[in-house]
Amino acid sequence: MDTTLILVIVVIVMAIVFDFLNGFHDSANSIATIVVTKTLTPGQAVLMAGLANFVGYFTFGIAIAKTVGKGIINIENITLEVVLAALIGAIVWNIITWLLGLPTSSSHALIGGLIGSAVAAAGFKAVIISGVAKIVVFIFMAPLIGMLAASLFTIGILWLFRKATPTKANSIFKKLQLLSSFSYSVGHGTNDAQKSMGIIALALFTGGITKSFQLDTWVVISCYAAISLGTMMGGWRIVKTMGTKIIKIRPMEGFSAETASAMVLIGTAHFGIPVSTTHVIAGSIMGVGAVEKGAGVRWITARRIIWAWFLTIPLTALCSAITYFVLTLF
Repeated sequence: MDTTLILVIVVIVMAIVFDFLNGFHDSANSIATIVVTKTLTPGQAVLMAGLANFVGYFTFGIAIAKTVGKGIINIENITLEVVLAALIGAIVWNIITWLLGLPTSSSHALIGGLIGSAVAAAGFKAVIISGVAKIVVFIFMAPLIGMLAASLFTIGILWLFRKATPTKANSIFKKLQLLSSFSYSVGHGTNDAQKSMGIIALALFTGGITKSFQLDTWVVISCYAAISLGTMMGGWRIVKTMGTKIIKIRPMEGFSAETASAMVLIGTAHFGIPVSTTHVIAGSIMGVGAVEKGAGVRWITARRIIWAWFLTIPLTALCSAITYFVLTLF
């Protein structure tokens, strides 16, 4: 077995590990509100989210995977070492922020990793400025759009149900939350599960295993299985942060936040923009809380989350650049 093939296998394994940690870290966002409101048990929510992820893939194709694989770094500057260093940087960041209970973006960790390792290997000419600029803009825009959409949606819901008793409203929204959570998970799967697929397809092409950037069925199945298993195994620290430490989530809040987030994620997926599902749902939760009672939002927690958002790309870029230099020593 030659060195290139071994390196391809290592990259694929690391991509699957990253995808698992994405589930460990990020996928809990898609089930946080429905679990905290006790609409579904964790096991039921995981099964529903996994099914919805696959619906997202068959509905919206692979636009996000293509953006990650071909729209951030010039493909002629990509080597297997660059991809491996990017994955290691992203994995390290995910583990650190998971331990801290911070719902940061695995997507942006991966993008920061790609930028850092590619710049270390070939300089800034390796970066596709237009692709990165679009992603950076949506670091700011995605949570704001989620917040605005959730605020407007919540205002409408409060007006429509202004005469309903709390008991009746909770009963209605628990049922509606099944639809909103499923819809959010469709958008979540369309975005997050595709990022590791793009990396694996990139590694196969760079290593000469495939003749073009393509997504085989085994790649799709592997990535969805890994992200679903990660959700089942350990995303509950993030569930607690998202579901209780920003605002107190009840069925109405969960329904409003999930519906607004689903609309944002499905819209950005249509244009192939790899936004952070974490940023969108967190922004939506803040928007719901701000409408109901701004003082009810735990802004200290919100500030910690926002700082982590801004630091994700530069810190993972630095980590991946250092990792690349270490790899080249061997």
